[in-house]
Amino acid sequence: MNLPETTAYVRITQHSWQQGKMEGEVQAAEYRWQFQWCFRKGQLSVKPSLGRALIQEPLGRFLERCDYQLEPGGDYAFTIRAEL
Repeated sequence: MNLPETTAYVRITQHSWQQGKMEGEVQAAEYRWQFQWCFRKGQLSVKPSLGRALIQEPLGRFLERCDYQLEPGGDYAFTIRAEL
């Protein structure tokens, strides 16, 4: 059985090692969110709340896995094992 998949597109808008945070936007299907990740504290904030439960965990895993490779202005993508 094939699981449904949705591609999420991420754009990093700000990244500060000194402040320990990264900001950007993520889009999947018709949803679009802004996020702020305080990586030293392990805190991920996603707004707006509509659909946030669908993206917060997969986005957090993606950011943790790829954080050192992510650059401001860069466009990235990852797959969510769900249909949004």
